[in-house]
Amino acid sequence: MEILSKLSERVGELMAEAEVGTQQLAGQTGIDQSVIARILHAQRLPSAATLVALADRFQCSTDYLLGRTDLPGTQTFVPRPPFAGRMDALLHHFQTTKYRLERQTGISSETMRRWQRGRYEPTVENLVRLADHFGCSVDFILGREQ
Repeated sequence: MEILSKLSERVGELMAEAEVGTQQLAGQTGIDQSVIARILHAQRLPSAATLVALADRFQCSTDYLLGRTDLPGTQTFVPRPPFAGRMDALLHHFQTTKYRLERQTGISSETMRRWQRGRYEPTVENLVRLADHFGCSVDFILGREQ
């Protein structure tokens, strides 16, 4: 998976640049060392919360970490709102319906219902899918940029 390998590469580069080891990064972000190790070894994509914690630590966009842009981003990001409310805001902003979005992205109605009820957060794959569909950044999907 290209996103996973790019994320692994970018996190490794940023850690080397900041002269931070896995244990130190874990302490700074609250991310378990084993999760960081799996990211560095390109074994698993992180949760949305972990992705944002890494982006906040390295003061870059989530899109930069995921390899969707080569520019780290210099803007200040706002705290991420709960995704349940964010999903409704996205539907309104892009003037679409949940049904239309489900059909166009292939994301199931049950998955969207869980997001809207706050039971689950989207996976990184689904965040990228939404950003690609709407033609915006993952940070915008997450509500980190206005």
